[in-house]
Amino acid sequence: MKRPSLAIIWLTVFLDLVGFGIVVPLVPLYGREFGAKSWVLGLIIASFSAFQFICAPWWGRWSDRVGRRPVLLLSTAGAAVSYVLFALSSGLRDSALALLLLGVSRAFAGACGGNITVAQAYIADITPPAERARRMGLIGMAFGLGFIFGPILGGISLKQWGLSGPGWMAAALCTVNFLLAWFILAESRRSGPIPSVQRPHWAQYWHTLRTPRVGLLVMVFFLATFAFSCFESTLPLVVSDNFGLDLTHNGEAAATVVFLFAYCGILGALMQGMAVGRLVSRWGEVRLILVSLVCTACSLSMLPFIRGQGLLEWSVLGSSQGLGWWALLGALGLLSVGSSLTRPPLFGLLSNLTHEHEQGATFGVAQGMGSLARILGPIFATTTLHILPPLPYLVCSGLLLGTAVILGLRWAGSEPGVAPAGSR
Repeated sequence: MKRPSLAIIWLTVFLDLVGFGIVVPLVPLYGREFGAKSWVLGLIIASFSAFQFICAPWWGRWSDRVGRRPVLLLSTAGAAVSYVLFALSSGLRDSALALLLLGVSRAFAGACGGNITVAQAYIADITPPAERARRMGLIGMAFGLGFIFGPILGGISLKQWGLSGPGWMAAALCTVNFLLAWFILAESRRSGPIPSVQRPHWAQYWHTLRTPRVGLLVMVFFLATFAFSCFESTLPLVVSDNFGLDLTHNGEAAATVVFLFAYCGILGALMQGMAVGRLVSRWGEVRLILVSLVCTACSLSMLPFIRGQGLLEWSVLGSSQGLGWWALLGALGLLSVGSSLTRPPLFGLLSNLTHEHEQGATFGVAQGMGSLARILGPIFATTTLHILPPLPYLVCSGLLLGTAVILGLRWAGSEPGVAPAGSR
């Protein structure tokens, strides 16, 4: 394994996610500042995932043909441009034009969002099959750390340089990312003749989803992402209602929710970076995915029923009022462990089941389905939450348990470890 290349690709993903984490939490704030109606703001937020759903398979398939390095460079450059547009939108006096540029920046960022797809294909190129799940775990760790440090840097730059600061900082990080990849990152794909795969863009989805086992794993990823996005989009509302917090006018209450997300991110990053390799060696990819789905389902079934009082403070945690907070932290811990253990073994197994010349295309379809889940999940969750608060959590829990049963039956009697590369 090429350790320098692995370190650079890890840093590439980390910086990419830091830039993403700087900007994403601020999009609703900017939309409100520019006078966006709720449906317009929803379209702007969804535009990133929508364009990533459209373009991710194309990035992956193109990296299979021309190599990982040029696609990473182009995708990173595109992300930098999108953040420049984001920064420029804050300086426009015309609110309608500012909203338009904000929407274009998010759509363009989604269209250029091929880094993760290609990084996973890069990892598959330089890693033996038995080690892929562990290396995918390191990519997941970069995800978690990026989402932790990104919002922190976004808040600092917003305070220091105003509304345009976060966009310029994210663009600067992308520029550093581009220079690292340009001067240090080597091409990972082996030279030689590449089988000509001439499929229309949308046919790549159909080809991947109908492939035995590969299609099932992609759907598992879709449902796991759908469930997590439902949780992510409604946790502030659930905590506000169940613990009596005023998130709009109470800064300490809002900080509590930020802490809860950071708590989940730190636990997830630690699990993916330190535990995935050992657990895959002991249980195999499929069993680990099953455990992760069950853990996530159990935690989701508990979360909407946990209630308490007061802010999340040491004085409260040490009293009888803190029981609800301890229960919430326990459920969130179980969810963080479960959700963090889904992606690395799943993508490791997906890589081992895919021909080496189709790694990028397959990962692109998986990422595209994940983007679709991030569009549909929040819509479903916020709609059903108003009908019956526990409903989105219970539905997602049931979906994950059903998925675990189907996956277990499909792999029953087979080895839980890695499959030979290229098997179908």
